[in-house]
Amino acid sequence: MRMAGRRGIITAAASGTGRAAALMFAREGAAVCVVDRDGDKAEAVVGDIRNAGGNAFAVGADLSDDAAARDIVATTVREFGGIDFLWNHLGIPGPAAVEDLDMAQWDSAIDLNLRSQFITTGAALTEMKKAHRGSILFTSSVSGLVSSPWSPVYGAAKAGIIGLAQSLARRYGSFGIRVNAICPGPIDTPMLRVFVDRPDQPHTKGMDVEDLVGKVATVTALGRVAQPEEIARAALFLLSDDASYVTGIAMPVDGGMRA
Repeated sequence: MRMAGRRGIITAAASGTGRAAALMFAREGAAVCVVDRDGDKAEAVVGDIRNAGGNAFAVGADLSDDAAARDIVATTVREFGGIDFLWNHLGIPGPAAVEDLDMAQWDSAIDLNLRSQFITTGAALTEMKKAHRGSILFTSSVSGLVSSPWSPVYGAAKAGIIGLAQSLARRYGSFGIRVNAICPGPIDTPMLRVFVDRPDQPHTKGMDVEDLVGKVATVTALGRVAQPEEIARAALFLLSDDASYVTGIAMPVDGGMRA
């Protein structure tokens, strides 16, 4: 099993890609702290993991709160005796418009997409440095690599995630800690529907949500959106020893969208 004996955290793990990853990592032998704002759904994921013979516990937390973003690491260390991996998967679409933007929306998007991940990672690095090993993954996006009209705010945050991951990889490599970013294209999750159907997207106003999803799929080389498990498998590679010499990358998993 590729994650046997590993202990770690996956944020936004109650649904979509995070849920798929929590189940997959547990099957591969990991002990998983399942973190989500919706504590009940996180508990349900843990129930599925335990029913399959895996090891997990749930934390319901709003990671826009700095203390909560930091405390999930301390809780994981208490529960499992240490931390070997962290997947900062949390993210929200944020506002689409820039003109006349309520800056509270900017603050919320940056707090959840960038600030909270910075804080959680700082706490994890403190623990990983003691063990002189660890693996950290950030969820960025193809929107962090190339321009996107769908959300300049989201793109700014996701580009920031890539810069943060690469800088941390250089800073902490001598401690045996690897840091990478994964850059998904469109994924068949509820968040994709929110992303393409926000009220401040005037060029898609009035279009059916599923038609919008289909339109997004056509810009990929494969002509379809990803399934959550496909992104989870890429994350499993980056967080496991299969990627022992991989650090500081921003890996597109986008069905050829950038091509």
